[in-house]
Amino acid sequence: MDELQEPNKRIVEIFGYSPTDKSRECRALWNLGACPFIKRPCHKTNHDKSVVYGACSVTTPYGDCVICPNRLYADGYKVLKEISRDAFGDLIEMLAYGRYIDRRNVPGACVVALGMYSGKEVKAGRSLSMDWVLAKVEKGKLVEYVGVEVQSIDITGNYRDNWYAYRDIGRVKKIPESEHGLNWANVHKRLIPQLIRKGKVYSGSKFVKSGLYFVVPDIVYRKFEEIIGTDIPTTDEMSPNVMTVHTYSLSEPVTEGRIRGLTLERRIRFSLEEFSDRFISGPNLPQSSELDNAIQKLLEIHDGSESIDI
Repeated sequence: MDELQEPNKRIVEIFGYSPTDKSRECRALWNLGACPFIKRPCHKTNHDKSVVYGACSVTTPYGDCVICPNRLYADGYKVLKEISRDAFGDLIEMLAYGRYIDRRNVPGACVVALGMYSGKEVKAGRSLSMDWVLAKVEKGKLVEYVGVEVQSIDITGNYRDNWYAYRDIGRVKKIPESEHGLNWANVHKRLIPQLIRKGKVYSGSKFVKSGLYFVVPDIVYRKFEEIIGTDIPTTDEMSPNVMTVHTYSLSEPVTEGRIRGLTLERRIRFSLEEFSDRFISGPNLPQSSELDNAIQKLLEIHDGSESIDI
């Protein structure tokens, strides 16, 4: 049989596995429409929810990139456990909400994970919800907590034909190219402003001593650095007004029937004030003269663009 031809631009993982994986473990998840990382139904569907796509990561010009935040919860929410160790130390056990309720009268300290799949998301006011709160509890009383935001990146375009070809992997010889793009504009339109707002809320709490944590694919964080710069001053000190970034990448491809691991690439800690200032007046902010020239050029040259009626 001829070797299957895959395009350079494609889905990298479907339901956690390589899209060419025909193992029983992998195809069972296709049939169930289930996510192996959160052990629940996958929420990535088409518009009428008739097809569950299960796409975890895709190719980009910069490498394979996670596009679903649930993909970052591999190995039993290891990313949250790493944050708990960083903020509270190695010796304090982290518990899901249900386990905590079952043993909340047990003496000693523990860390309780509060989020969508453990209790529920913590909400403040009418518009602010936190992905995760890791709360340190001693003798049933809250003594400290940290907030955790987990983000991947949204796609533009679609990977529909690419996905269907992988679904029918035994009956096709060539996989069509995916038509996806990455919504990098969301980094400065939505993600950074959201982090600044949430960081400000956390920094004012009497229970917060280690600030806000941010979990993100390393490829996506590089887009942050195009805005805030790579030379932002860092700190080793924990305080309410710091943000700690943990960036991750996918490990090398693995054999059939296995799932690629996540690698912690960087731990970066800096002040929220510096982060906010860099966003407002970062190194790549255009000069006012560039805006002047762009407007003048448009007024001087008519390129046939359509106009609205005013």
